[in-house]
Amino acid sequence: MKKRALFAGALAIPAAAGIWGAVIEPHLFAIRRHTLPILPAGAERIKMLHVSDLHLAPWQKHRAAWVKALTRLEPDIVVNTGDNLSADIVPDVLDVFDGLLDVPGVFVLGSNDFFSPTAKNPAKYLRSPSEVKHRVEPDLDVKALIRGFEGSDTPAASRGWHFLDNAEATMNIRGTRIDFCGLGDAHIDRDRIRVSPEEGFSDDVAANGESLASPRFAAEAGVKVGVTHAPYSRTLEAFASAGADLIMTGHTHGGQIRVPFWGAPVTNCDLDRTRARGLFPYRKSLVEISAGLGFSPFSPVRFACRPEVSLLTLVPRA
Repeated sequence: MKKRALFAGALAIPAAAGIWGAVIEPHLFAIRRHTLPILPAGAERIKMLHVSDLHLAPWQKHRAAWVKALTRLEPDIVVNTGDNLSADIVPDVLDVFDGLLDVPGVFVLGSNDFFSPTAKNPAKYLRSPSEVKHRVEPDLDVKALIRGFEGSDTPAASRGWHFLDNAEATMNIRGTRIDFCGLGDAHIDRDRIRVSPEEGFSDDVAANGESLASPRFAAEAGVKVGVTHAPYSRTLEAFASAGADLIMTGHTHGGQIRVPFWGAPVTNCDLDRTRARGLFPYRKSLVEISAGLGFSPFSPVRFACRPEVSLLTLVPRA
């Protein structure tokens, strides 16, 4: 009888963990808050909302409604670090972000904004980063997603975000100039890192002879922010070398399945597993990695890793 009870208990624990990770925790949305002293002296506080890895599927109405209500946080700026789709449902995703598109913002894309997810053995993630088959053409309507986020399909000139895949943008928020520089998703080799002459070489120059080194920031920027989807070490190094104050990424899902008191087993990139989410220093920069909101429909579970967005309060440097 005692052996039967022990056996039943041994089966009940993983079953309960499976139900929690598949049914309960994916709906326990959280707001991770950080206060970052990176503004110039005397600047007004700036609230920055970081949203990543929505991975929206048509049946995920609860997740869509929660994200849609994030306007209540009244952010000054929005940063979206990609992987918004899990199916070709661009209108649904644009509806989710409709209210936030009235807020100044920037965005980059992840692999799942180009290519729909495919069935894979989840155990492979424990050995190495997932591989994305380099299909010739995206099977998701990424062009419509970009147009929608940029607001080019709407008549309001002030509506929409800046597209930052291998691009730059400058904004003035509450009197502070913020320079953003983005890189494409390194997970599918869409990042375009160009080294400046000071660092050794540069094959790319503008018509006026100026180096097209990327990423780069203007010296007069009050805050310098690097944005990309996947935090591969080469992208963090490029942003840090360019003088970024803050580097914002997603992609890792925080590990998605974390071991209590130990952490994430993987990051799905070449970053150390102890840096799967949250805030940490990298050289003279700060890196903020969002654990994101979703998951692949073929791995529909989160354990000890609640879905999240980040609310960063930028304050003057000490």
